[in-house]
Amino acid sequence: MSNDIHSVGLDIGTSRVRCVIGEAAEDGRMAIVGMGDAESKGLRRGVITSAESVVDAVGKAVADAEKRCGIDVSSATVNLSGEHLQGENKNGVVAVAGQDKEITMDDVERAIDSASAMPLTPGWEIVSRLPQEFIIDGQDGITEPVGMQGSRLEALVHVVSSPSAGKQNLTKAVTKAGIEVEDLVLEPLAAATAVLTDDDKEYGCAVVNMGSEVTSMMIFGRGAVQHTAVFPFGSMLFTKDIATGLRVSIPEANKIKHQYGCAASYLLTPEERQDIIEIVPFGRDEIRTLSKEILTDILQPRAVELLQHVAKAARETGARFSAGVFLTGGGAAIRGIAEIAEQVFDAPTRVGTPDPSRFDGLLNEVRHPQWSVACGLAYWSMRAQQREGGSGGRFSVGRIVEWIGRFSRKS
Repeated sequence: MSNDIHSVGLDIGTSRVRCVIGEAAEDGRMAIVGMGDAESKGLRRGVITSAESVVDAVGKAVADAEKRCGIDVSSATVNLSGEHLQGENKNGVVAVAGQDKEITMDDVERAIDSASAMPLTPGWEIVSRLPQEFIIDGQDGITEPVGMQGSRLEALVHVVSSPSAGKQNLTKAVTKAGIEVEDLVLEPLAAATAVLTDDDKEYGCAVVNMGSEVTSMMIFGRGAVQHTAVFPFGSMLFTKDIATGLRVSIPEANKIKHQYGCAASYLLTPEERQDIIEIVPFGRDEIRTLSKEILTDILQPRAVELLQHVAKAARETGARFSAGVFLTGGGAAIRGIAEIAEQVFDAPTRVGTPDPSRFDGLLNEVRHPQWSVACGLAYWSMRAQQREGGSGGRFSVGRIVEWIGRFSRKS
């Protein structure tokens, strides 16, 4: 039965569109059987500016993935991003219905609805409701309320809202590419699904997804999402700094960043400091040379600046990162970025890649931070299909998060 489940994750970013096709394995992991990517155009800071360009990029990425595995893609779970995403922690209280006062999923639904009843800016909508914990008659820290008894049920929920137009335009573009949208999942939540373990979420950690023009952060604690923040900057700033400092074109700067970039000068060996890089200045034919040390001097100050913005927002929440900070996205692929982040956050930090405990198959080909979102989306889709197939089991916060996701799409 498991091999009948095929899941597709579609990560639509500002610079690249990535598609991952997975197949449910017997051990509960997802076997990656296909992947594809294409240059992305038509987006700015996660918001669609040209639907036709997005349709074309999605088509190319999906076709690339289909060729790898011979599976035709008809639907996919897609990332929801954008600089306007806003997260708030809310609470709602309801009286437990029924004479025996046993809590049902209907009671849980009403409690979450109560917490989500918040005023919204015209043109905005709630795009995700993520339960944190439940309180029954004053007893807190409950993650599995269904079946328990009590008179008063309180839900603590992390509610994320965004402009309606962004979600609608994204869905329309993907549909026009011939792909049905199964679900829209917050980008940092998808990354977390791929790289975090249950222990990471329980003990406290942060996922920082560094895209091309948008950086998003999601903080976890006690097994649930505690905070979401989005910043209007990304790794494109590194490319622009290189282009300006070295007087090269943007494509040439991007190439230099990926091939030779290092954001931490102390990681360079004495030999590397003297290594020579050949560049072609913008509008010129001659070749110029510079050392790797000069390139690092350009990248390091920008890395410190960007990460300080993110770390400041993280500190303001009062969260503790006992399990560390995980960097994902294309920006996390720059050498030395994790080392700089560890100093800025003053917490254990590493580059987050798809976790082998969840993924198998062609994992080595996508075990890079820029593939975390696409892999997380495909895994999310697989788990949703398994639940709809009647896997059963008790309700926990994690299971309720997924159930609410389905309920929200119907509302």
